[in-house]
Amino acid sequence: MIFGVASDTSIAWAIAQELSARGAKILLAYQFRYHSRVKDLAPQLKNLQGFQRCDVLKDDEMQAFFGSLKSPIDIVVHSIAFAPATAFAGTVSQTSTEDFTMAMQVSAHSMGKIMKYAVPHMPNGGSAMTLTYLGGQRVCPNYKIMGVAKAALEAYVRELAYELGPKNIRVNAVSAGPIKTLAASGIPDFDLILNYHKSVAPLRDNVTQEDIARTAAFLACDDSRMITGQTIFVDAGYSIVGVPPLG
Repeated sequence: MIFGVASDTSIAWAIAQELSARGAKILLAYQFRYHSRVKDLAPQLKNLQGFQRCDVLKDDEMQAFFGSLKSPIDIVVHSIAFAPATAFAGTVSQTSTEDFTMAMQVSAHSMGKIMKYAVPHMPNGGSAMTLTYLGGQRVCPNYKIMGVAKAALEAYVRELAYELGPKNIRVNAVSAGPIKTLAASGIPDFDLILNYHKSVAPLRDNVTQEDIARTAAFLACDDSRMITGQTIFVDAGYSIVGVPPLG
């Protein structure tokens, strides 16, 4: 079950393709405004079980989506993040209550809501994962309130891992390096961020959607059966650098 496919550049779409190629049966959940894109993309998955509208802010849609399930869930992918453009226009201290609430509800609290509905459909345990970014642990210019939301999301991962461990459900986060996606297009000067990341990361490269998808596949399978509550960095090593090259 994958939440968050918005376009062919979405990390969620890359994960859907990777898991499908490895034999997983895929069910996509999307927001209404992305219907036409998902409708065009979904048939490319060889093990597609369906795609259905599910707005995580609307309890009636959540109930309808999970109520329609016919088979158990083994894997849950949460790849949802959003903050209004006005949240990036000013400083963090100027963030309105409305913008803060929206960012937190969509980007963090939705993980808890999804698992609330998913757990009854996971009788055999399974793996849940979400996507985060370095801005959840360190200050990243222009990321602003999304950094606060990602910090909350990573805290959700730890709390859910502790809560759901006895049910044999693992919960982890993948902290991806910057990737040019539809969501990233709303962050000012994102091209400069990509260029700087590549110049500083030990591997001197930017990560791709496919790099994240392969890590997601690892977290989805039994090879990672003793990993839970973790935030795993897939960023070419950028997160380990304290002082970048000075020459």
